[in-house]
Amino acid sequence: MADVPKDLMDQITRLEELFVVPTEKLKEITDHFVNELTKGLSVEGGSIPMNPTWCMAFPDGYETGTYLALDMGGTNLRVCEITLPEEKGEFDIIQSKYRMPEELKTGTAEELWGYIADCLQQFIEYHHEDEDLQALPLGFTFSYPATQEFIDHGVLQRWTKGFDIEGVEGHDVVPPFEAALAERGVPIKLTALVNDTTGTMIASAYTDPEMKIGCIFGTGCNAAYMEECGSIPKLAHMNLDPSLPMAINCEWGAFDNEHKVLPRTPYDIIIDKESPRPGQQAFEKMIAGLYLGEIFRLVLVDLHGNPDCKIFDGQEIPKLKKAYSLDAGFLSAIEEDPFENLQETADLLQNKLSLVATKPELELIRRLAELIGTRAARLSACGVAAICKKKGWSSCHVGADGSVFNKYPHFKVRGAQALKEILDWPAGKGKGRNDPIEVLPAEDGSGVGAALIAALTLKRVAKGQNAGIRDPEAMLKCGVTK
Repeated sequence: MADVPKDLMDQITRLEELFVVPTEKLKEITDHFVNELTKGLSVEGGSIPMNPTWCMAFPDGYETGTYLALDMGGTNLRVCEITLPEEKGEFDIIQSKYRMPEELKTGTAEELWGYIADCLQQFIEYHHEDEDLQALPLGFTFSYPATQEFIDHGVLQRWTKGFDIEGVEGHDVVPPFEAALAERGVPIKLTALVNDTTGTMIASAYTDPEMKIGCIFGTGCNAAYMEECGSIPKLAHMNLDPSLPMAINCEWGAFDNEHKVLPRTPYDIIIDKESPRPGQQAFEKMIAGLYLGEIFRLVLVDLHGNPDCKIFDGQEIPKLKKAYSLDAGFLSAIEEDPFENLQETADLLQNKLSLVATKPELELIRRLAELIGTRAARLSACGVAAICKKKGWSSCHVGADGSVFNKYPHFKVRGAQALKEILDWPAGKGKGRNDPIEVLPAEDGSGVGAALIAALTLKRVAKGQNAGIRDPEAMLKCGVTK
């Protein structure tokens, strides 16, 4: 950066001071994270919900049968039929995607469940024409915050992903969904309501016995892991065997809502204040894909208006002033620019924002993208390290999914380096390959994972282990094989 003038170098230095998270800070965050995970399991609870899921086993790889999986996303609805054969760890999958019409997101609950039931009916009629079917078991990936007292039911805490349908929040989503299926005569029995993080963990564990944690690093962020029931005080009243496993959906985006430890910048504070839910999801707002581009945009707007810094000097910035006009993909493209003169970044600014940048300004912009992307990866490692420290795991595999994990350049390597610093690994570790704790791309959690959890639930019912199951008799009537 020898050609960068002093005013811009001063700003780069200031931004580095704001966004770089040193080792000692990572360790402080992780230790606080461990305490907050524990607090979330207590009767009093804390910011992190730590929702019990009633998924109470890892797969052993010998699950068999045919199961449906339904994944209700923000853009698409995906229906899968997954067959688990006799061969250990194998599966066959057929699937169809259906567009989720925008008008459904603000329509009525009847329209939503009716549309989903119609899609399931179409799928079954196409793939099982003229077959006399028993009720097919269904794992429903419902990736919205839900409280579950039973694995086959769930009370929606709040809508996310652009949904705002009245009369659903605070209510069990399963009865109206099953009513829509019954009205159409669709032979399906909802066997498990699943969060995508739990599905990610279970699907990954099906093919990898070292898998202990499932994470999502995408538009949002979250994790799931397996806890012993004896370490969940808020379930003590149920008198469960203390040694029984219980998958916990952490909902860890809410970590540090009290702002005690995360190193928030003025830009993070603006994002929180101007968000639909100020004071919530503090951790998520610093590391999730939905916010990375907005942090970047706010910094550039601030620099343009800074009299000590002449970035985009003399140019109007109407496009840059539009909130959430830049996404994480914008930062990814900047970090992936292979040219010494950063020509791809210059083209990106011209095409997307109608801005012309000098070479020193491009250097600053590149460094800013690196700082924001690196901070996200390093902070994400604090959550993984906290679960491992809480459980006393010195080695394990972590299954991760989501657009930021899969597509953001260097995210995996930066996270691995942060884990090395937090957990004091020896030299040569922290490169993301064969590390003591290795974060790996996950299997299909919302499809295969949901089907496996349905299979595991039916296996429990067959053994008479009905804790957390509201309707075991109906489940015994499911047809699990073709």
